[in-house]
Amino acid sequence: MKISVLGCGRWGSCIAWYLDKIGHDVLSGGLPFAPEFIQLKNTRKNDYLSFPDSIEISSDLEYSVNRAEVIVISISCQHLREYMADISKYDLNGKTIVLCMKGIEESTGKRLTEVVNDFIDKEKTDVAVWVGPGHPQDYVKGIPNCMVIDSEKTSVKEKLVNEFNSELIRFYIGTDLIGTEIGAAAKNVIGICAGMLDGMGYTSLKGALMARAPREISRFIEAMGGNAISAYGLCHLGDYEATLFSKWSHNRMYGEKFVQGDKFEKLAEGVMTTKAIHNIASKNNIDMPIVNQLYKVLFEGMEVLPALDALFSRNVKQEFDF
Repeated sequence: MKISVLGCGRWGSCIAWYLDKIGHDVLSGGLPFAPEFIQLKNTRKNDYLSFPDSIEISSDLEYSVNRAEVIVISISCQHLREYMADISKYDLNGKTIVLCMKGIEESTGKRLTEVVNDFIDKEKTDVAVWVGPGHPQDYVKGIPNCMVIDSEKTSVKEKLVNEFNSELIRFYIGTDLIGTEIGAAAKNVIGICAGMLDGMGYTSLKGALMARAPREISRFIEAMGGNAISAYGLCHLGDYEATLFSKWSHNRMYGEKFVQGDKFEKLAEGVMTTKAIHNIASKNNIDMPIVNQLYKVLFEGMEVLPALDALFSRNVKQEFDF
């Protein structure tokens, strides 16, 4: 299968490496002025892995799109709309677009597949998402993990799972696109919370966070038309180890640095996703206490400890409010 992976950061480069490893014809595409692309183009390696000669590297977007049966996109989610405006200049009919990033568009509140749908003919171009746990640092060492692929079309997700499955990544077929997308986006939000607890020396409280956060996110998923149980699957709870505990998690590290007064320079998608979820929840009267307090800390200047105290001072309730 001819696949173009657009975006060559740590995850995009890992996807290209993985898909080549399992036998696909892979191109890694990036912006010509992007430092990560320049590094790969000049050295065929980055901080995480090395590309074999079989992976083509190109900054020619038209060529990258036209050659591919499947276009995998792995970029900052808040830039997806402008990126799709460029990609949609070329013929996308008969192709499948697979999104490998996690977030909600802050300006519109749309899920990422909805953003893509604004630029394509859904009858002629298929869209899927590829989400779940794992870090490039582990995959390149041969440490396996499980992930999920979801789409509105059963035939699309089944084909992709069969094409991408291997002993290194066991793929599951998603059954709830709304829940899969929201759950994946929201785990980055909870990752920031976990990092703040680490930064405060409250790491033991992350167990309670792991128990309560999926319940909160399940309510949000259900209110958005998805299946509440998705919050407990690979897209969300299944990704907690990689996001709430790993030293490689950008979102966890962002939260830790935040409470320590340090600036984290790398991308943390959970920041703007926090704002997006908070705005949607506020408009729809969805009870999101953890997200609301994080929003106040990130965007309203509230201190972390008073925000945590506000969560603990809420009215006593049953653990499971069915």
